[in-house]
Amino acid sequence: MSEDDDNAGQEATARSIGRAAGKGLRWSLMGSAATRLGTFVMGLVLARLLTPEDFGLYAVALAAMYFVMHVNDVGIMAATVQWRGRLEEMAPTATTLALMFSALVYGLCWFAAPAFATLAGSSEAAPIVRLLTAVILIDGVTAVRAGSLLRSFQQDRIIIANLCGVVVNAAVAISLAARGAGAYSFAAGQVAGAVVIGVIVFWLAKLPTQLGFDGGVARKLMRFGLPLALGLGMEAVVFNVDYVIVGHALGATALGFYLLAFNVSSWATGVIGTAIRYVSVPSFSRLSEDEGSLSPGVQRSFTLLITSVVPIALLMAVLAPALVVFLYGDQWAPAAPVLRFLAILSVVRIVVQLVVDVLTGAGATRVAMWMNAGWVLALVPALMLGTRLDGIRGTAIAHVLVALLVALPLALMSLRRIGVQVAPIVPRLIRPLVAGVVAALVCALVADLTSTSVFLQLATAGTAGLLTYLAVVVPRQQLQTWSGRASELIAASMR
Repeated sequence: MSEDDDNAGQEATARSIGRAAGKGLRWSLMGSAATRLGTFVMGLVLARLLTPEDFGLYAVALAAMYFVMHVNDVGIMAATVQWRGRLEEMAPTATTLALMFSALVYGLCWFAAPAFATLAGSSEAAPIVRLLTAVILIDGVTAVRAGSLLRSFQQDRIIIANLCGVVVNAAVAISLAARGAGAYSFAAGQVAGAVVIGVIVFWLAKLPTQLGFDGGVARKLMRFGLPLALGLGMEAVVFNVDYVIVGHALGATALGFYLLAFNVSSWATGVIGTAIRYVSVPSFSRLSEDEGSLSPGVQRSFTLLITSVVPIALLMAVLAPALVVFLYGDQWAPAAPVLRFLAILSVVRIVVQLVVDVLTGAGATRVAMWMNAGWVLALVPALMLGTRLDGIRGTAIAHVLVALLVALPLALMSLRRIGVQVAPIVPRLIRPLVAGVVAALVCALVADLTSTSVFLQLATAGTAGLLTYLAVVVPRQQLQTWSGRASELIAASMR
């Protein structure tokens, strides 16, 4: 076969995968946006019914849950997505392993909850930890079925389940909070939502309900899943160890402010990141099967991702004080200085998560594990020092510095290890980064001129910054094309 035929084959493969991934991404974006909107509204209500201390106790349980959620199924869901062969061959064994490990991990959580809560400076959070981590039992039941939906780009079915879960979560949490349940409101709502999601995913996946065990299949699953679970476990430490350190050093109230800032910083980037993660592993898995297709796919993904998240993070960092006070009230103002830095962190987080997905799709789970291990080793002492020197703002600053100086270089090195050409990505990022800096400066100037009203500040400065970003980041030829189409539409509407 000639080189031209090879190139044509690669392009056809990429287009086919791109169409399937594009459909899944559209569903994921819509679903993630709706889910984030639901949790945002729920957070606004709960911030007025509960205290910062309640948020802090919930943060302790949340840290425990996020960690065990990453390791409880030993990578079975991702292994299902990446499996080379017929799904029916591995599903019974994979389901058995997922159930077994989820039950084992939850048992360990139950007994370790008091010690973990005490380490985080809030011993009264232990029952909340036990309640919230029960969601991993549901995850064990549905891991293979959710993986099969992701594998076939049926993100629409997962989105339907998630939206139903958000509605139930909000109804239960707000009802309990109004009745004085405190931090238990968060946990009970999340467990109720997880049950609903689990039932719907179990029903929509249309897989036979079958348990079994095949030693050969189990070994293949573990070779892929164990390094991934360890790597994701370290990723969970990266994203949650700050809760433990802040709670231990500063107490539940300071941790409540920190949690609010972290949640706000993850709003928009979380929508984009969650949507991408629904389709990235199956997409990169298929691209890695076709020689020469992975590197261009990664390059395009990085450019699109950075272009999308940079303006969100920088404008949020500039407008953090007005944003927090306008949405949550003056009592939450101490969260604003933290939000400035965590907004920047959110960009690095989403980039590194995409790298993990690339490595997972390519089957290089050991590389992902060592990348996250290096991040953890640098992060923990930095967070302890930052918290000691400057409270929760110091925690956020330390997080950003380690992410930029350690995590990002490790991520790029990991991509090179699997043959992805990183150099072509750099020139493509110059325009969005320059546009982001210019937009942030314009936003800061307009915000200073409209500081008499937080609503006016958010509306005018945010709009000015966004328009500036678009004017710089979009090529002039594209702007002229858009302008011409807009003029045509206006002219047609006036006829």
